Amino acid sequence: MIPSKSVISAAQLIGRIGSAAAPLIFDVRRQATFEAADRMVAGARHRPHHQAGEWGRALPVDVEIVVYCVHGHEVSQAACAQLRAAGRKARYLEGGFEAYIAAGGPTRLRDAEATCQAVPSQWVTRERPKVDRIACPWLIRRFVDPDAVIHYVAPDRLRDVARELGAIPFDVDGVDFSHEGELCSFDAFITRFGIEDAALGHMARIVRGADTARPGLEPECAGLLALALGISSLHADDHEALRAGMTIYDALYGWIRFARAETHNWPTVAPAEGATA
Repeated sequence: MIPSKSVISAAQLIGRIGSAAAPLIFDVRRQATFEAADRMVAGARHRPHHQAGEWGRALPVDVEIVVYCVHGHEVSQAACAQLRAAGRKARYLEGGFEAYIAAGGPTRLRDAEATCQAVPSQWVTRERPKVDRIACPWLIRRFVDPDAVIHYVAPDRLRDVARELGAIPFDVDGVDFSHEGELCSFDAFITRFGIEDAALGHMARIVRGADTARPGLEPECAGLLALALGISSLHADDHEALRAGMTIYDALYGWIRFARAETHNWPTVAPAEGATA
């Protein structure tokens, strides 16, 4: 039997969450069911399943789309059918949200969606980013809103720009998404959005150590700081620095999730007698 192109397994989707290869994910649970739930797939946005043909036409034709409901039955399959009829590359999540949870997929609080209702969401922070101000946009785009717009501005104009654009300020004193005690802004995002993902918790310790001059928190802290400072020194444009940094954080997250057990060593085989170096 030829496998259906309109279905994706929980394991397949989880393997792509938190990376540039992640599809656009839409929670299409019925409104009452969605409002009664407390969690959703990390990076997902809620849309009505019966209007998928309408909102789907606003999406790029060449982008991958995954929709999910509770069990992966008629609700998500109806949304998927409408999207595919509209010429979109859509699939539904096999087993739905329940299968995704059972497989240990990263989730976030449903209520957190209200924090960034604008699509795309708008965020503003201080210019010349190093660690936190690259790590936080990475987190936003990979786990909250893949289309998020990040603005880097002069510190003395940050609050004025935030009001002008209706943007959410971060990594500045006196706002919700900022340092608190020994924690950095990256930690604040994880807490405020209620993101549950063991790999992200490990990554937060690395970011925290690099951003707050505590390299002893994790062995990788000093290396992340070196890369962050190197990126900043190479790019005068903050958005070019962000694009370069996104790759670094994708790689760090991928290493934590999939490659921590892998080691490398140069072979130390003695040369044969009479051989030249």
